[in-house]
Amino acid sequence: MTRRLPWALFGVWVLMAATASTLQLLGDDRFDGGLAPGFVVLATVGALIAARRPGNPVGWILLALALFVTGSIDADGVYKSFENDASPPGAVRLLAWFSEWVIYVWFGLVGILLPLLFPDGRLPSRRWRPLLWVGAGVVGVSIAGTAFGSGGISWGNGGSIPNPLGIGGPVGDALSAVASVSNAAYAAVVLCALAAPALRLRRATGVERQQLKWFALAISLLIVGLASAAIGEVTGFQALGNVGWSLFIGSLVLGVPLAIAVAILRHRLLDVDVVINRTLVYGALTATLALAYLASVLVLQLVLAPLTADSSLAIAASTLAVAALFRPARARIQALVDRRFYRHRYDAARTLEAFGGRLRDELDLEALALDLRGVVDQTMQPAHVSLWLRRTS
Repeated sequence: MTRRLPWALFGVWVLMAATASTLQLLGDDRFDGGLAPGFVVLATVGALIAARRPGNPVGWILLALALFVTGSIDADGVYKSFENDASPPGAVRLLAWFSEWVIYVWFGLVGILLPLLFPDGRLPSRRWRPLLWVGAGVVGVSIAGTAFGSGGISWGNGGSIPNPLGIGGPVGDALSAVASVSNAAYAAVVLCALAAPALRLRRATGVERQQLKWFALAISLLIVGLASAAIGEVTGFQALGNVGWSLFIGSLVLGVPLAIAVAILRHRLLDVDVVINRTLVYGALTATLALAYLASVLVLQLVLAPLTADSSLAIAASTLAVAALFRPARARIQALVDRRFYRHRYDAARTLEAFGGRLRDELDLEALALDLRGVVDQTMQPAHVSLWLRRTS
């Protein structure tokens, strides 16, 4: 029964996603209409892990996240058609009420529970239990304050409608005030929870270390996307904001569940170092070339402004300059990443390079054999090194 339940919940999610997509497309919202089916990876990975590892809560967390998010999109698709109604029906108000507080459930699942319990479903140690209880309390207070303390619910274009389940009075005001404080405390709890996988990574070895690397890669992309989106919003740089939100949503919908699936199901687990290396190199390379392109366009436009009012010449010249910069910049960044994050590999490459230089000039066979054993010991670090040379007759 336990192994069938995840797939039954997955079937429920499929019906909810189909309903959400239909409602949003009928409301001419293509983004949300495509967003609900986009959580298929999250729901599938959650069901798969929950079915194969029913004792590990990580799969159940992913499946619950897919259900709650899709349920929110369903609710939004229903009440959106009533937003011009100043007094919507009671059932529509309940759906709007649900959408107000369910976001805290998402945050609690992905921001607190998942970092604390990944990858084996257990806390790093008993000392983390207080943080788990504090996190649950913060989420619970935020939900209670938003669901029952608020007197109104956001409605339409800047308007509001009465909260159908609002308590009101001093109790409601107290709930709202506590919820406001808990919203600020939530950020601190999430940061502490994210320290759990970082601490595990420092102490882990073997398979667990590789699992945590996959998770760290996905969460890093998620944080970079969110930070880029926030910077774009604050500075008014719309392009950066769009890229940031795309990276954030892509990491949430695809990156995190796929990384967790690879880590827990251990399919091609050992390839993570190559993925991280390429992500660091090409991420830094993209940012470098983008900044170089923008700076080049601005400088050339200032230089060429007295000669021509057309900016196409500056754009063409900048494109050619960035294309010429690609290979040397990639090599420089690759060397920097290897030196900073893959020091053992970098030192091994330098050792082999130096040995190749000595090999061209060394004539003494005994000295060469001794040097070769030293290089193997330094780069491969085996328990024992022996060299056999076949004598020619």
